[in-house]
Amino acid sequence: MRLLRSLPVLLAFAAVVPFARAGDKVDLAGDVTFAVSALEKECGALLAAKKIDWKKATAPLLADAKKLKEPAELAKLLVRLLARLEDGHCELRPLDAAKDVKVEWPDRSGGPGLFLCRVGKKYFVKSAWATAAEVGVEPGMEVLSIDELSAEKWMTKRIESIRDITSFSTDQQAFYYTCHWGLADAIGTRMELELKDLAGAKKKRTITFSKRNQVPNGPVFPPEGLETAGDLAFGRTAAGYGYVHLRRMKESVVDDLDRALAKIGDVNGLVLDFRANGGGGFDHEAFIGRFVPAGKSIAFGVSHASAGAVTYGGPIVAIVDAGVRSAGETAADLFKEDGRGYVIGESATAGMSSSKMTIELPSKLFALYVSTRSNHARANGGKGLEGIGVLPHEVVEYDPKDLAAKRDTLILRAEALLAKFPQEKVPYDPAQFGWKSPVGK
Repeated sequence: MRLLRSLPVLLAFAAVVPFARAGDKVDLAGDVTFAVSALEKECGALLAAKKIDWKKATAPLLADAKKLKEPAELAKLLVRLLARLEDGHCELRPLDAAKDVKVEWPDRSGGPGLFLCRVGKKYFVKSAWATAAEVGVEPGMEVLSIDELSAEKWMTKRIESIRDITSFSTDQQAFYYTCHWGLADAIGTRMELELKDLAGAKKKRTITFSKRNQVPNGPVFPPEGLETAGDLAFGRTAAGYGYVHLRRMKESVVDDLDRALAKIGDVNGLVLDFRANGGGGFDHEAFIGRFVPAGKSIAFGVSHASAGAVTYGGPIVAIVDAGVRSAGETAADLFKEDGRGYVIGESATAGMSSSKMTIELPSKLFALYVSTRSNHARANGGKGLEGIGVLPHEVVEYDPKDLAAKRDTLILRAEALLAKFPQEKVPYDPAQFGWKSPVGK
């Protein structure tokens, strides 16, 4: 059985039922009762910070726990319990005694071949490929309705359904997920769309789901001719600024960054695109040190010294979205919280950055992996990142006209900011650290 992501637990007085594989009797309801109590104790600080009424959230699940008959049913209920923790890191982890427990989940191997985004109060096609593109769905089209519901009502209903079994640290993370992964469904599913193009013409399209990868990669329309180094894609934007897309934050990121910065060379500004960064684990000081001039230190939040053979000391615009998670958020926040760059994005990041612990249940069937406190405590006025995320200096929504023309609005905005950098909003001033613009490069 794979790891089951989500958080919360609840149960009351259920019958003791036999566990066929081991021949032992397992108090399934007791596991839920224990879990509810243990989660309240260990995760109490985050529950309070997120304003979650734990008793109210778990009461229906405790009632459902009385009806449990099989370990697989317990697993599903525990996943729903964890979802109520609003913790993007949480997982239900099967122990040895549950290795033969089979839990059936809905088929989500199909997809429509499109991503959505919200601009103001309207919904638009952000990306369209394969199945969707084949029936005439194009980026920049407004989505008026999905399956005969208004786009807003369909999305609200979809988010509620997903949040019942999937834990999200913030509303923006849940929304972002639903616009991407959350569109997946069984192969053969039909989606009825009513769309409006830029000219105002309304169109109806039917998409039949086929096997599709609904995982977002980050930039909608990245600069052309990018090279790769590990999990990085790098090169220059159309306006000549340096560009690095950081897809993950593994330990190798600093070595990969050395290669990217050396190849990019001297530029008048640098775009660091964190969109859809899935996190990982990396040396924070070695990473941010690549953006401190050789022999120098910065101390606008905490002190960071220059590190690495290749450094960049010029203006930086970082791009984020709610697909930036965990270690990706820590990396992005080094530019916001510690004053090294200007941050823009569709929204705050996922708000999924925490210290974790494992709680083993009395039955020894499952363990709960959960967050107990926020990481990067100096962020957001001492509140940390968990449940909040990295708040961009400037919220930038996609422009439907840009999407239709296959232009990435956020990269265009980053270029405009580098051309006229908002130095008054960023503590780090390149000129004070000896950096000179290589005009014309």
